[in-house]
Amino acid sequence: VQLVESGGGLVKAGGSLRLSCAASGSIFSINAMGWYRQAPGKQRELVAGITSGGSTNYADSVKGRFTISRDNAKKMVYLQMNSLKPEDTAVYYCNADIKAGISRSRNNYWGQGTQVTVSS
Repeated sequence: VQLVESGGGLVKAGGSLRLSCAASGSIFSINAMGWYRQAPGKQRELVAGITSGGSTNYADSVKGRFTISRDNAKKMVYLQMNSLKPEDTAVYYCNADIKAGISRSRNNYWGQGTQVTVSS
């Protein structure tokens, strides 16, 4: 199983970016998916999560600015980020709870991360 993020980059404060994450491999089902971020010198934190049924939750710092969504058929999760601030600068990681393989074993997977840099 692999999670591959895309869509990061450099943007000015107030701008927007859309992150995408594609899951691939011998996947039986994907449960919760989410986006985390880690800024230099800080711990990794949850940005937004979405269940298989579409229920969402957000960190207080991004509520009203970020929107998480998923396409179950395409095995993808997205993060639309609007009104970006310099403090949103971090490496953003995709995370998913996946049942995979012949045994349908359940594991938690991480992507490799994508850099988001917001300039003031």
